[in-house]
Amino acid sequence: MTQRRIEGSGGGSRNNNSGSGKNQHRINEMIRISSVRVVSATGEQLGVMSTVEAISAARTAGLDLVEVAPNSRPPVCRIMDYGKFKYQQKKRVNKQQTHQTKIKQLRLRPKTGDHDVQVRLKQARDFLVHKDKVQVFVMFKGRELAHIEEGQKLMDYLIEQLEDVAKIEAPPKRMEKRVICTLAPK
Repeated sequence: MTQRRIEGSGGGSRNNNSGSGKNQHRINEMIRISSVRVVSATGEQLGVMSTVEAISAARTAGLDLVEVAPNSRPPVCRIMDYGKFKYQQKKRVNKQQTHQTKIKQLRLRPKTGDHDVQVRLKQARDFLVHKDKVQVFVMFKGRELAHIEEGQKLMDYLIEQLEDVAKIEAPPKRMEKRVICTLAPK
């Protein structure tokens, strides 16, 4: 019965600032153990010393004493600028989050007006700058099928205009009533 109370009492995560306990480190007076192994700001081993001595050494350097390995015996603490350390950790986590590449589609016809083509070019450029792929369709209806070369000219024009931000992933090819080309960001 007493064992259950000890296990359910909250554990060690209550000493941290937030309830997550996963990425939080104990700093300065939050370190409650009597002796710690200390590493200086330059990475030099200072050895095992009392927590009070370690905190005073960190204060004289104008830095914080941060517990980096709480599970080792004695715990390992490092003298560092804690604010800078947290900023670098956050930056590293944000860098790891990658952009999901999406395939954006643009549909055009051989008789699409010049201004409308320019609007589609601008959209395609924006998609490619944001690291998304662009799939361009030039679709034909009725008698337009007799003039496939007009659609091919339009496709060549689009590719030429986007060559500074895109590379051709799948070259233009005709599939039934349309010409399809896939462009990927450079």
